[in-house]
Amino acid sequence: MNQPYSMLIRWSDEDQVYIVALPEFDQNAARQGETYVEAARQGLDALETLIEFYQEEGLPLPEPNKFNSPPIAQADPYVAQNPMAP
Repeated sequence: MNQPYSMLIRWSDEDQVYIVALPEFDQNAARQGETYVEAARQGLDALETLIEFYQEEGLPLPEPNKFNSPPIAQADPYVAQNPMAP
């Protein structure tokens, strides 16, 4: 399922796992994983479950956050001309 929602994945020193947050949804919609990939999978699973729940309950889906920044060529001409630059 390809949905336009955000997933934020961060490492937790306290828990020693990656924590996944779904910013457009409830703050309690967090998941975790021992690896980044596992956390991403958990986040995608949670996102699909939330979307199905909203649809089954007839609830409106939250508005997706959009990444509205200029293209790289406008943001940083050096990077646009040197795509392999660090």
